[in-house]
Amino acid sequence: MIRLDSHQHFWRFEPARDAWITDDMRAIRRDFLPADLAPALASNRIDGCIAVQADQSAAETRFLLDLARQHSFIRGVVGWVDLRSSELEATLEHLRGEPLLRGVRHVAQAEADDFLTRDDVVRGIERIGRAGLTYDILIVERQMPAALSLTARLPDQPFVLDHLGKPAIREGRLEPWAGRLRELARRPNVCCKLSGLVTEADWTRWQPADLRPYLDVALEAFGPDRLMFGSDWPVCLVAAPYDRVLGVVADYTAALSAAEREAVFGGTAARVYELDARGWGPERN
Repeated sequence: MIRLDSHQHFWRFEPARDAWITDDMRAIRRDFLPADLAPALASNRIDGCIAVQADQSAAETRFLLDLARQHSFIRGVVGWVDLRSSELEATLEHLRGEPLLRGVRHVAQAEADDFLTRDDVVRGIERIGRAGLTYDILIVERQMPAALSLTARLPDQPFVLDHLGKPAIREGRLEPWAGRLRELARRPNVCCKLSGLVTEADWTRWQPADLRPYLDVALEAFGPDRLMFGSDWPVCLVAAPYDRVLGVVADYTAALSAAEREAVFGGTAARVYELDARGWGPERN
């Protein structure tokens, strides 16, 4: 079984640009590059990863693509483009020559709650789909209604919900998140990442039992064939090391069949991001 981490980040830390990495996250207020991740992947028998944008800039996309070209274990990139730009078509045309670019993301959690419902944003995401790219949805729990509206308006666009939509794990609250996640899962064009959960829990006191009710809802709603493991490294390090994050999902899925575990730990991500399961590079048509 080839194993894939569907969600991690790289950056060269810049305090002004990376102001979201606050003082209480000092463990990650430094550079994180492929050489830092490679040992964790190797020791946990993870064969490759998807590098996901953390900065809203064209330079971020170029940075990640450059790293992917240099390090073969980076199997694909979810980058950033300006969805509302009048130059979006030209940008996408330029990026057509980048086979390692497999998707796009905008940090919608930092935007107004209706951001994903705005006509110019929806048009931009529709153009992303026409370019053959997925769209990763990064939101907080209160923005789930906007995600429901977006995915209904674009039923042919492949979507990936990051971090289960950031449920209120720290508060131990399931609703209204659970009902909205189930509704989102009724859209066959939406998949979901089992990622980012430890940082939604109490960073210093969380236990696997705190996460299990949220994993239960996700598994019931999406099924293994539309779930994918993601570490959210290095952000996860404020709450847990890589192996503990992986261990939570591995232990939770231990009762599934071998085929179902293979889906969660690589197969779903390979299909959704259109990676070639034989060579684990971008598919060639």
